[in-house]
Amino acid sequence: MPADRSVTLALVAGALATAGIPAAAVIAQPGAAPFTVVETGQGHATLQQAVDAIGNGKGTIAIANGTYRQCAVQEGGTIAYLAAEPGKAVFDGKTCEGKAALVLRGRAAEVSGLVFRRMAVPDYNGAGIRLEQGDLTVAQSWFADSQQGILTADDPNGRIVIDKTTFSGLGTCEGSGGCAHSIYIGDYGHLRVTRSRFERGTGGHYVKARSARVDIAASSFDDSAGRGTNYMIDLPDGATGQITNNWFVQGGDKENYSAFIAVGAEDISHSSDGLQIAGNDARFVPALSRSSAFVADWTGARLSITDNRLGAGIEPFERR
Repeated sequence: MPADRSVTLALVAGALATAGIPAAAVIAQPGAAPFTVVETGQGHATLQQAVDAIGNGKGTIAIANGTYRQCAVQEGGTIAYLAAEPGKAVFDGKTCEGKAALVLRGRAAEVSGLVFRRMAVPDYNGAGIRLEQGDLTVAQSWFADSQQGILTADDPNGRIVIDKTTFSGLGTCEGSGGCAHSIYIGDYGHLRVTRSRFERGTGGHYVKARSARVDIAASSFDDSAGRGTNYMIDLPDGATGQITNNWFVQGGDKENYSAFIAVGAEDISHSSDGLQIAGNDARFVPALSRSSAFVADWTGARLSITDNRLGAGIEPFERR
């Protein structure tokens, strides 16, 4: 087995361990309240009531099937938000604090099986999740047709894990403050993305991350139906870690098609020495003829770029 694929499999196993959410233990009963704190069995009419009931403690909220025009702010504690049936609990168009459906500033949060769609706010940063501090795990969830999927502040000691999640129809460059993206991660300690899908972007980058370490593996970036998109992966401050065994297709409608992956295009605040970019597949949509770089680097770091399968017109590396 190739070394880079072994590393990727280890990453996926690690993501599953971290995202060990006992969804099978959470089954909403007929006639039950839509939001139930599993540890107490107490039902609540609103998500915010359930969040407040856990407060600064640790708990799990089971969310029944349904479409909710609700949002919640988590001020403390460690909370798991679990759909009773993945894909059947939908948060539609309602944001708190002009930010997101879930505004998280507790110790940690886990999100599993939820759908976030049609999030829009006046500053063009409407998101499914706004993470302001603490750790976050997202598993088997969907973010769709919004200004942004996940948006975070900075937490250099924090960790974000995203596994088996779809980001579709996200991003915009309409706002005066710059572009929104499918996911935008601030200066977090570690970002891990595995077995996830990014597609049909509507502006900005698919992944923009200022994390010191990133691990992005076994995921797909399908830009074939993208509109006005930019890079697939942008690491503007530099990063260590790996980008391995992913699948990339660049579409024709691009704001910037000069690279698939960008490293250090803004402030170089993290070392990128040893960043591994290996085992990926990248190409243009059929019948599209242009030139692009698979990796564009502004850092001058010692990157490890090997064994990538690149379509016609794609240069493996370009120093900028």
